[in-house]
Amino acid sequence: MISQFLFLLCFGLCLSRRDMTGDGPLPKPSLSAWPSSVVPLKSNVILRCWSPTRNVNFALKKGRITMWSLEPCNLTENLAEFLLTDLHQGNAGEYTCEYYTILSPYTTSQPSDVLLLLVTGGFPKPSLQAYPSRNVTAGKKVTLQCQKPYNVVDYVRFALLKEGKSEPIRDWRPLGNMAEFSLKNVTVKDTGNYSCVYYQKSSPFWASHPSDSLEIWVTEGIQSQRTTPPQTSKKIGTNGIILIIIFTLLFLLLLLSALLIYKYTRRGAAPDKMTKSSRSSKEPEEVVTDSSVTMKIRSSALAEVSQASNAEEPQGVTYAEIHTRALRQGSSNLTKQPLETCVYAAVKR
Repeated sequence: MISQFLFLLCFGLCLSRRDMTGDGPLPKPSLSAWPSSVVPLKSNVILRCWSPTRNVNFALKKGRITMWSLEPCNLTENLAEFLLTDLHQGNAGEYTCEYYTILSPYTTSQPSDVLLLLVTGGFPKPSLQAYPSRNVTAGKKVTLQCQKPYNVVDYVRFALLKEGKSEPIRDWRPLGNMAEFSLKNVTVKDTGNYSCVYYQKSSPFWASHPSDSLEIWVTEGIQSQRTTPPQTSKKIGTNGIILIIIFTLLFLLLLLSALLIYKYTRRGAAPDKMTKSSRSSKEPEEVVTDSSVTMKIRSSALAEVSQASNAEEPQGVTYAEIHTRALRQGSSNLTKQPLETCVYAAVKR
């Protein structure tokens, strides 16, 4: 039993060593900084070294010097975290990490890619501007221009930073005191706050204060023509909503008052029109009646006189009655005046 157990144990260790060493050198790890590789003075930063192989030890290097005194603050099978606290300008520099096997022959991996750690605050801050505008349509191009003060330091490089990114998104060696970073074919994902720094391109790698933050807003279509991004636009507050409600109620009250006044005016005018129309319809009937009675009386009287005159004077004398008062006073007065006695005279020709 013991011999079988020892055989299985040795077989497993051999397989494990074969998986770790492989046919060639161990693959290189990756090194990153959190929260960022560009940090201010007196701050803290964590350097994370990740290995594709498990059960290994890690080592952190600054330049060519291995920092054996710096032990990982967090160590797992394939990850080591190195904490740097209370940073100063001396902590700036180029860092790498590597790992090696626990068992002999203690194979060491290739070094990771270089991570440049910058501690800001060594020089005055630069200025950052956007051309043609910080509000840009998706698919277009925007240029960020970073300019350092004159006669500060020569032989520098510029780095473009974006909030939320752990490393500079662009690095540029300028011609003079200015560097231009072109963002082509931008998308909505390029929206964010940008800043820039300039630093010495060799040891001791002193870096300037970061520039003031510049917000780049990328929108799609015609909406990008706005001069103010939605985040900075002012929303209607409680007072604005109250004023809108008050003006709406006043408008409805005025409209209701106008409708009531119009309805009341229509009701008052209708009875007057009905009274006038009834009166005008009755008066002609009375006039016509009085006129007809008068004409009948006059016709009968004239008929009687005409018969009498025809009996007395057969020579063909014509008589006529002119009632001038009736013509002057109208038909309404005729009903009030009694018939007057008419005197006729016969005139011989």
